[in-house]
Order: sequence, then C-alpha cells, then structure tokens
Amino acid sequence: MENNFFILLTAFMPLFTALATLLLVTYNKAQRWVGLIGGLLTWASSLIVLGQVLDIGIQTYRMGGYVPPYGIVLVADNLSALFAVMGSTVMLAGLMYVLQSREKSVTYPTFLPLFLFMETGLLGAMLTGDLFTFFVFLELMVLSSVAMVAISDNPFGLEAAIKYVFISGMGSLFLLLGIAAMYTTFGTLNLADMAQQLATGDRPLLARSAAIMLMSSFLLKSAVFPFHFWQPDFHTTAPTAVSAMLSSVIVKVGIYMIIRTLTLLFTEEAAQLQQLLIVLGIVGIFFGSLAALRTYNGKRVLAYSTIAQVGFILVAIGWGTPVALAAAIVYAFNHAFIKSSLLMIMGLVASRSYEHSVDFVDIEGAGRMMPPLIGILWFLGSMSLAGVPPMNGFISKLGIVQSGVELGQWIPLGLAVSSGALTLLYMFRTWQRVFQQKKEVKLKILAYGDGMIAPTFLIAICILLGIYARPLVIIAEQTALQISDPQIYIDAVRLFSGG
Repeated sequence: MENNFFILLTAFMPLFTALATLLLVTYNKAQRWVGLIGGLLTWASSLIVLGQVLDIGIQTYRMGGYVPPYGIVLVADNLSALFAVMGSTVMLAGLMYVLQSREKSVTYPTFLPLFLFMETGLLGAMLTGDLFTFFVFLELMVLSSVAMVAISDNPFGLEAAIKYVFISGMGSLFLLLGIAAMYTTFGTLNLADMAQQLATGDRPLLARSAAIMLMSSFLLKSAVFPFHFWQPDFHTTAPTAVSAMLSSVIVKVGIYMIIRTLTLLFTEEAAQLQQLLIVLGIVGIFFGSLAALRTYNGKRVLAYSTIAQVGFILVAIGWGTPVALAAAIVYAFNHAFIKSSLLMIMGLVASRSYEHSVDFVDIEGAGRMMPPLIGILWFLGSMSLAGVPPMNGFISKLGIVQSGVELGQWIPLGLAVSSGALTLLYMFRTWQRVFQQKKEVKLKILAYGDGMIAPTFLIAICILLGIYARPLVIIAEQTALQISDPQIYIDAVRLFSGG
C-alpha cells in the first residue's frame, strides 16, 4: 500500500508526544502520563503496520509526496515492521517504568522529551528507506541517549556520556564516509535504488569501500567485540529506564542494518563479511560471558551479557541461510524483552538501596528483604537468558542449534552452545548473591508494587513467547525468505514510487 499513514504515525508519534511534553515541563507527573499515552499509540500503530504487511505486503509512505529516489520514503517490510513492533513494545515498557520510577533524573523537565526523541530515532531508523535519513534518525537516538546518561543519578554518568560521544563520533564518521561513497558512486541514497544498481553486478571501487565503512559503523553501534569498549560504562551508568532500552533495543539498530546491508545491498560481498561475523560472534560470546562472570556490578553483568548475546545473533547472520536468518531474527526479538526486564529488575533493587547502587558489595542479600515477586521475576528472566525451557530464550537458542545442524557447522555451534553454561553461571550467581545471600542490609521501604508493572509486563511476554512461540517463528521464517530475495523489496518500493 502506498502512503500508509500508520507508518508515518509509528515513526513520528513519539516526536509529537515529545513536543507535547515540552509544554508540561512544570508538571512532571502529567509529562509521564502523556508520554505513556503516546507510547501506547505508537505501539498500537506499529502492530497495525505489522498486520498490514503480513496481510497485504510491503507498505510505503512518501515523505512530502516526492517520488523516490529523489524524495524520502518510509518502508515497512516484514523485517522493519517486526523490529518496529519489538522497539515500540520495549519502549512502552520503558515509559511504564518511568511512570513509577523514583530516580531523580526522571524528574528533570527534559527527561521525558529526550526519552521520546530516542524512540523517534529508534523507530525512524528501522522504517526509513533512505541511507542518509537513517543517519539522521540514528544521531537523534544517540544524542538523546547521551544527554540522558549525562543527567543520570550515577556520579560517573557524565564521564560515560563524554566517552561515548567521542567513540560514537568514530562510528558516525564511518557512516558518513560510507554514505558519501555510495552517493558519489550511484547518485542516490534510496536503499531500493542503490540495491537495483548493485544487482547489475558492477562493483566500483568506492562501493566496496563503502561496504567496509558501513559495516564498521554498524558493528560499533551494536557493541560487537572488539567495538564494544564504550558499552559497559555507558549502559551501567544510565538511568535504569534508559539502560534497559540501550541494552535491549538500541543496539538492535546496528543489527537491523547489518541484516539489511548483507541481504539488500552487498549481496555479492555477503559471503566474505559473514565469515567475519561468525568469528566476531564466537569471540564476543566468550568475551562477554567471561567478563559478566567476573564483574562487580549487577547492571554491568547485564551490559557484558549483551555483548555475548549479540554474538549469538551475529553467528546466525553469518551462517546466512533462511533458517539461520530466521533464528537471528527470533533471537534479536526475544532478547529485547529479556534484557530490558532484567535491567528494570536490577533498577528496582537499586531503588531500595540507600546508596542507589547495584555493586554486589552493597546489595548482597538485599533481595531477601524485598517483595518475593522481584526475586521470582529475576529468576524467570535468568532462565530465559540462559535458554531454559519453557521461556522464550529456549526458542532462541533452539533456532541457533537447528541452523548450525542444518549447515553442519559443528565447531562454531559447539562453541556457542557450550557458552550457555557460562550464561547459567553468571545469571544464577547474581541471583544467589542478591536474592539468596544471608546478609543484613538496610533498605528503603517502598510500596509493594512500586516499579513492578513494567518488568512484570515484559516477563509475561517472555513466558508467552516461550509457550506460544509458533506465530513469531512463522513470521521470522517468512521474513527470512522475503529478505533473502532483495528483488522483492526493490520491486515493492519502485512500484509504489512509480519506478
């Protein structure tokens, strides 16, 4: 369908809501409620778009009525629509958490607008069909998250934000150089149009250079080893609602563009790049898992864990078959809900500590003095992250195993599966230290349900996607088949744009 209004609504409803919250800077509670309503509308519209894509086919919206490749077009195919649903759902949970949060940073008048600007950048980056517009959305997302980390309650928040600004600048530079090389070569930045020209088999020198620069940028944005060095400090010091987004859906923007680049643009170079992704994925799995096992802070455990979990996704992308791509999509989708819920639970622990800390030295045994639901939610989330049935993490790991068996990739599969024991070790070690250790800790007394709605909502989704996984698996399989043939995307965009 051409000019589908719901695509525009999904991408820009958070922006309109952010502008509305700027009018309520002196009414913090009202800001939070308006933000939540905007998040609900965004979530609903993303579900509508996904339903239309699955029922009718690829949807587009031409910005300003201009015909691509000269104008900007928003495109919702199976991949972008599914990732938009993932992003809007987790961001909605983040807004639920903000509504009940007691962190000082969420009371600042600029926090809610920045949070919604971050959501605009996230969803816009996934729905745009133009490479430069992707850069604009990405920078909006990055700058918003940097500002929120800078105003964090954590005294090291400003330092982490400054570090990331400089490191992210390298990724942005690679991205801009790649964009410039593509425009110089093809005279367009429309993804479908570039893909059409690349499909001819002609590979100018700048095009190959652009592939390297773009992939470097996406790997850095995804915190892939060895581009991960900014991630632990930045994610650990962020306000809980922000860190829950950073480690779950924000890193998925890079993953989304890696998939899009390999399956749409650089299909001839994909085989070489995929071999690199397998190596980086395996190394990242073990590095992230071992670092999580040895760290001293609850949030830092989860930050390093993200490096490991992204490694699993990269391995599946590297294998590159439709079955493997479907497994990567399912893994990315499920991981978003698992990781965001666990970070919110760790935030609940911190909110009851007088030091507002999740260093193990400060929170050992604290879970025994908290409502039992917090410990139960952490246990369920840990099971899911480790891939224990019947949680959705088991479905994710099962897809990886099936992909590796189908291809006979026994060595990388064996290494990936064996690392699951490390995930069990660091997650249940954390659970034992925080929720089972017998140690007296002074805690703040808060209302029983204070802050629990959002993580409960996300863990419920994890259980649902574990017990009733077939619909997601079917959609992922359809998505993998669709993106495996780039001509489907090209023809749909060119058809709706009059090409």
